[in-house]
Amino acid sequence: MVLDTSHCSSRPDQLVSLRSCPPCAGLYQRAFQVGRTGISRYRWRTVNASPPPADNATDSAANDDPTDQLSGSGLAAEKAKRLAKIDAARSAGTEPYPYRFDRSHTLEEIRAEHGSLEAGVETDVRVDVAGRVMLMRDSGKLIFATLRDRSGEVQLFVSKAVIGDDAFATVQDLDLGDWVGVSGTVMTTRKGELSVKVDHLQLLSKAIRPMPDKWHGLTDTDTRFRQRYADLIVNEEARRAFRVRHEIISSFRRTLHGRGFIEVETPVLHMEAGGAHARPFVTHHNTLDMQLYLRIALELHLKRLIVGGMERVFEIGRIFRNEGISTRHNPEFTMMELYQAFGDYREMIEITERLITQAAIDATGTSEVTIFGPDGVTETVDLAQPWRQARMVDLVRDAIGVEVHPSQPVEQLRALATEHGVSCAPRWGAGKIIEELFEATAEHLLIAPTFVTGHPVEISPLARTDRNDPFLTERFELFVGGRELANGYSELNDPVEQRIRFQDEQAAKDAGDTEATGVDEDYLRALEYGMPPTGGLGIGMDRVAMLLAGVHSIKEVILFPTLRPEVM
Repeated sequence: MVLDTSHCSSRPDQLVSLRSCPPCAGLYQRAFQVGRTGISRYRWRTVNASPPPADNATDSAANDDPTDQLSGSGLAAEKAKRLAKIDAARSAGTEPYPYRFDRSHTLEEIRAEHGSLEAGVETDVRVDVAGRVMLMRDSGKLIFATLRDRSGEVQLFVSKAVIGDDAFATVQDLDLGDWVGVSGTVMTTRKGELSVKVDHLQLLSKAIRPMPDKWHGLTDTDTRFRQRYADLIVNEEARRAFRVRHEIISSFRRTLHGRGFIEVETPVLHMEAGGAHARPFVTHHNTLDMQLYLRIALELHLKRLIVGGMERVFEIGRIFRNEGISTRHNPEFTMMELYQAFGDYREMIEITERLITQAAIDATGTSEVTIFGPDGVTETVDLAQPWRQARMVDLVRDAIGVEVHPSQPVEQLRALATEHGVSCAPRWGAGKIIEELFEATAEHLLIAPTFVTGHPVEISPLARTDRNDPFLTERFELFVGGRELANGYSELNDPVEQRIRFQDEQAAKDAGDTEATGVDEDYLRALEYGMPPTGGLGIGMDRVAMLLAGVHSIKEVILFPTLRPEVM
């Protein structure tokens, strides 16, 4: 059936727009009713235009689910039509969900090997490819379809003269979203489009639910994150972000292996929640009848391995913190932590620069990145250039115009905090107040990569005291775009001093600080065996992915972020 839309100003290849054109709407509705009653099925096409990019038995009902082109009775009718196709295929002896398909090439490999073919060339190179049908254009005796696999897209050229009437009808009966396996030869069309000339096509998986609208995409962010499978089907930007993430993690591993680090795995369930200031998730082991915590850091088990003599270890693993959700925070996220015997925080600074700069080159092809600040400020930075270093107390001084230091009386610092709108808990000491002042007045200004050093002892229970200032520690945090990306220390290896720090943490915990840690006796026992001078580093992989992929929300780089329950 042909709809003459030459009078319509709407895009001819978007069927949904026909409903807004009165002459088209009547034809559309009458034809759709015929299709729904099962009297006849039509493959839609428009005069002098490509067919619509989605199956066309659509309904005019409101689009309640942003992933569906149809909703309500229209979606039910479309799913019923596709289920009927499955029944018909099985009745004809064809299984619409076969066990396997032997593929000879990815679509990217075909483009790499034959992308330079001139227009109008037919080769005798045979290929077996597979993917999802994304677009179809039926011109009567020829069908042009776009096939996509993980690596890219290639056009399918289907000729009735080549595959025969029955096979051609089978191709015509495909729906957008179906997975197919194809055998044929490589060719280019007269217009130069690289294609596979199909001589055999096999349905690999029938899509019962129609894809999100190809032209409008999937734009509702909650639906994108909740139904990531639909997001990945239609949004190239989503696929790109996760390719960047993959390359970053691969790059980190290559760099660390090249430096002699061993990758290890440590427990997710901990007897004590330690290694960071964070509120843990609590669980219960039934057989052992004991309370356990999901890890909030990788640190303490990795340092046990340094005690054991492994000298250079790292882990890339999932961390769980029972905290808020925002564009920067997800309750579960990925950290890379490494520990190197005989090093200190200065070597950790060098490793941090090397890891992230090399990852940028490997993932994006350049060391230049555009950094988005929290206030809409953007800055293009070459990561290959040396990164700024500044002490926390100096950054606060520059922001408020007054010198601050943990040696100052607490009441003096508390008054400064009040003056700058920072509320202080009664139990906070001078170091904690300085950290809060930094977060309120200086942190958001750090757009270009900046190593913030010299953290107060009070907020750094696992770091060594600065060799030149007993009130500060040999610790750094890396800030980019106003957010923390990394944290590193000269690790505290004195078991007596570590016990005192742990006891201070326990006192804060007993006083109601839900993020304070307790005394980890087994870790102290390990330190008593002796841990050599050690440098340690933790990098938030999700935030590095945000930086290099150029996205604003952590949910864009976590495949399945934590969300509120869906209202069904």
